[in-house]
Formats: sequence, structure tokens, C-alpha cells
Amino acid sequence: MYYYLFYRLYRFYENAPAKWSSDWKAELTIDALEVSILLSIFVYYTVFTKNRIDFGNGSVVIITYLALIAIPNYFIFQHRDRWRKYVSKFQKWPKGKNKIGGFFVFFFIALVVVNFIFSYYLLSQINWKNY
Repeated sequence: MYYYLFYRLYRFYENAPAKWSSDWKAELTIDALEVSILLSIFVYYTVFTKNRIDFGNGSVVIITYLALIAIPNYFIFQHRDRWRKYVSKFQKWPKGKNKIGGFFVFFFIALVVVNFIFSYYLLSQINWKNY
């Protein structure tokens, strides 16, 4: 599913007017989705426990987390152009199967975005003066 997500994002960027670096744009989109998921988890923890998470020096934590996402994704997709293998594999799928897969990818991305927004909505409803 992870590779198929990349494939669908790659195809999306290839169909856009600016076709340059579609593989990098697809990978960065996956990175952004992963960041959104983790931030949502931190926000839900804060909302349900009413404890703020203290990261100390936030820039070190952010850089470390981004590296933990970006480095594996680089080796999964970009290193030695591995993404080409995934794209050629999924391009051979029947059109109907790719349409269904595209629906699930769209649904997953929408779910991640809505979850991210909802988690911050819940966070905004907390009256921190009581804590």
C-alpha cells in the first residue's frame, strides 16, 4: 500500500502542468502525511491527558523527527531510482483496479487531513487556564 500511495501521488504530479521532479514531490507528500499523523498523535495525547508535551529545544526534536522520516523514505524510493520499479509495476495493473486503488488513496489522504484538522480543533477547545 505504501508503494501504491507513492505511485498514485507520482501519477498525480505527472498529470499536473509542471511535470518536473514528480518522484520527489510524491515522496515529500508522503513525508508531509507522516508528519501530520505524528503531530495528530501528539495533539490527541495533549487533549486527552491535558498535559503539554515539553520537547525542550524544539528544533532538535523537529530535525530528528524529519530525518527519521525523510532518510528511510529516501532509501525506499529515491536511492538507485527504486521508484521506477514501483511505477512500472503499478502501471501494468488493469484500469479498473487502478481506479479503485486511486479511490482508496484519495480516501486515505482525505482522512489524514481531516484527522489533522480535527485534532487541532480539539486542542483549541481546551481552556488552559484551568490546567
